[in-house]
Amino acid sequence: MINSIKIDEKEDTPKVIFDPSNNFFEISGRSLPEDAILFYEPILAWLNKYSYNPNILTELNIKLNYFNTASSKLILDILMILEEMVDNNKQCIIKWYFEEDDEDMEEAGEEYSDLIDVPFELIKY
Repeated sequence: MINSIKIDEKEDTPKVIFDPSNNFFEISGRSLPEDAILFYEPILAWLNKYSYNPNILTELNIKLNYFNTASSKLILDILMILEEMVDNNKQCIIKWYFEEDDEDMEEAGEEYSDLIDVPFELIKY
């Protein structure tokens, strides 16, 4: 089994925990890194590797309260890897969390769910 990837949250980057042994996948916090590609590249590489032999079900929890334009493209890249997994008959679900009064994050979740063909839950908290 592939090792987990854990990145601590900083002021401008989210916390990322992809831990297949505990079946826990989460991105949370704020995503506005100065160099989004540099930040997300190891995450995308890890996820690509994981996608060859994933868990029976991969449930990705996304709990972002803000992300910038550069991050939005890379978040879509992450979701597209899950879509490829679904296309290869792997089970995935995306749970998109947003605060009750945060219309921007709710709309972002709706837009992502329209763009990809993966089971997608919008969860208000």
